Amino acid sequence: MAVASRAQLADLRARIERLGGTGARKGDVLPFGVDEIDQRLPKGGLLLGAVHEIAGGAHGAVDGAAAIAFAAGIAARAARNVSGQVLWAYAQADLFSPALSGFGLPEDRVVFFEAADDDAILGCCEAALRHGGLSCVVGEVAKLSRVASQRLQMAAEATGTLSLIVRRWRRQVDARDFGAPTAAYTRWRVTELPSASLPVRGLGRPRWFLELMRCRGADCAEFEVEACDDKGFIHLPAVLADGQAASSTWRAVS
Repeated sequence: MAVASRAQLADLRARIERLGGTGARKGDVLPFGVDEIDQRLPKGGLLLGAVHEIAGGAHGAVDGAAAIAFAAGIAARAARNVSGQVLWAYAQADLFSPALSGFGLPEDRVVFFEAADDDAILGCCEAALRHGGLSCVVGEVAKLSRVASQRLQMAAEATGTLSLIVRRWRRQVDARDFGAPTAAYTRWRVTELPSASLPVRGLGRPRWFLELMRCRGADCAEFEVEACDDKGFIHLPAVLADGQAASSTWRAVS
């Protein structure tokens, strides 16, 4: 590890120490608040003290932004759940942090850490997870090896801290790596859908096609949802939440 990276990590540890707080208890889960999704997950929600992978679909920056929003909503709910702060580590300086508040994650709840590359981001995330004073650790990386994911998973398990790894492709060909095995507890893919038509002029709420591509102890599944609100919750589209056309909202896949 470069000397500069060591200095960055030392500064990060000092900042986390000043934040204080405690991590989540091991074995706890963070529900989505949508029965159709929570019922598909072991114990009824995302396991805390575990690594979860998130990526956008095939539409480049558009779906990449949806993946960021999905992660922000989860991190926002985790921060409220355990009254802690969120670490967000990245190398691509294109994150518009004020927009995160629209998904329930205000800037004053986030420690932003800009690193030089994926290795520095992963090292930062591991150190933060082992510290245990944060409610959620988010890292944006292009590649995640099995060994690196195992280190993150062990660190998350040790303190009960939620870890979200958002895969950011620098080239579209990098997306092929998303199918490689890792130690992540769940793996999600988020794809933008057309918003619903409104009876008046304006834009309807954004919709996502949400794929649970991997989950330990559960089957894969697909869901059509409305994007996170300002409290970090996703919702079923109203017409589907009322039970109409529910069979097309989600289905188990082999």
